[in-house]
Amino acid sequence: MNFKAIISIFLILLGIIGLVIGVFGIFEQNLSNQNPWIFAILGVIFFLSGMGLFKTTSGKVEG
Repeated sequence: MNFKAIISIFLILLGIIGLVIGVFGIFEQNLSNQNPWIFAILGVIFFLSGMGLFKTTSGKVEG
């Protein structure tokens, strides 16, 4: 696995965590003292950037 693939998987996981915390805060219970919309918006940004990076590197597997 190359460095870009590792970073893309890390961004995807970070985005999923942010989305889960944000959605729980918006609809159910707030898991932190911050505004839950912050986590939801950052989760979307990280998830989409990770998916975009993963799409560009998915066909190029090196050693």
